[in-house]
Amino acid sequence: MEGAEFVQLQAGVGYGVAPTLAWQPIATCPLLILVGVTGVGKSTTLDALRRAGLHYELLPDRRELTDRLMIPAMQRLAGEPVEPVLDRGRRFAYTRAYRQHHPGGMGEALSQLWVEGVPGLWLFDGLRGDNEVSWAALRLPQACFVLLDAPDVVRVVRLMGRQDPFDQLTASSAVSAAGSQQWAEWADPEAGLLFSAAEGAYLAALVERGEVTAAELRRALAIVVEERRNYDPQATRASLAAQAPLRSLRVDTVQAAPDVVAAQIVNFLQRRCTAQPEGPGTIHPADKKEV
Repeated sequence: MEGAEFVQLQAGVGYGVAPTLAWQPIATCPLLILVGVTGVGKSTTLDALRRAGLHYELLPDRRELTDRLMIPAMQRLAGEPVEPVLDRGRRFAYTRAYRQHHPGGMGEALSQLWVEGVPGLWLFDGLRGDNEVSWAALRLPQACFVLLDAPDVVRVVRLMGRQDPFDQLTASSAVSAAGSQQWAEWADPEAGLLFSAAEGAYLAALVERGEVTAAELRRALAIVVEERRNYDPQATRASLAAQAPLRSLRVDTVQAAPDVVAAQIVNFLQRRCTAQPEGPGTIHPADKKEV
């Protein structure tokens, strides 16, 4: 994107060659970056932050930057027509190709944005892999990172539109033998590596009881499995701990209600996200504990 003709993505946000001195690189601006894969609770957290009264301007999100910048760049490079891509598998293929040419991936794309006319905090939703957060941590010195986390089984249930997966899972320590057998028979082999036997049986039991269809479960599993091929949450967390320990917070979106999560993030921004020198360390928990 560097050196490209200026393209305005939304009011006050663009990329390429800045047209006037009024445009500032995003690296010079206070920035909150949400980090996490699908189903960890980014949208819910954004809603809670708004209710908490946090004032910020929202940058184009990950999907928009993928659609507007990354996929067209790879289509042009491959000599293909530039057109929208909805299939998640094809989108992953294009973003993998983008990383081969741009090692920072989405972090690299984010770091090249320009903003105009809005003082105060910007927010980006969101980064995922360790390469992305490493790039952003080094090149966006005013950025704070909130790593949103949830177990894969919870992410699957959330993707199927259910609202209380953790309570149901912990309450269902006993699952039917039929559910266990169903999971063993039709689950994707890679899914079998991500989930415990009890988690797999729990998911299969949702189908057995008619609460979701097998197609819905397979679709959610396919999304989680495909993302895990591309993004390793543990590696991402380790990169933040190494590159931006004073500017990073991990939040477990299962263990705390959304409004509690928002309060912890606001508190973190007020107390932790400062322009202090950083070195190797661990990700700072809010109020001396993880939420």
